Amino acid sequence: MTFGVFSSVTLLFDFWDVHSPAGMVLSVLLVLLLALFYEVLKVWRVWLSGSQLAVRAPACTPPPSVHSESASMLEGSPETSLAPVELHTSGPNSWLLHVIQTALHVLQVVLGYMLMLCVMSYNTWIFLGVVLGSVLGYFLSFPLLDQMQSFRLV
Repeated sequence: MTFGVFSSVTLLFDFWDVHSPAGMVLSVLLVLLLALFYEVLKVWRVWLSGSQLAVRAPACTPPPSVHSESASMLEGSPETSLAPVELHTSGPNSWLLHVIQTALHVLQVVLGYMLMLCVMSYNTWIFLGVVLGSVLGYFLSFPLLDQMQSFRLV
């Protein structure tokens, strides 16, 4: 299989059968929005975890051979905020939070696999829609995470 630039493709389900340029534009926009929502969902899960007095474990510790500049760059990167979270709350609120986190995780996994299957259609336009949606989602949502974390600390 190779990537192709064509306006005829079937995405995810039999009823999502695209045969026209207008349908392709609409499909690319929909896939772009799904990818954007995927990135926002990741940030939402991190924020939800941190809103319950979470203690973050270090995301990654660089090996001793890595220079201190690289280590400081890793500490400030947005991906470190996706570190495993340990909650120190008890009672019904922690159970409800766990149920919500589980539901959001399932939604994130399903959405991720759906986006992967869209890319596996080998349509260049759909692929670009997924990539642009991820870029836009990351660009818009991760600065919000920093703002939410600084708001919580005040």
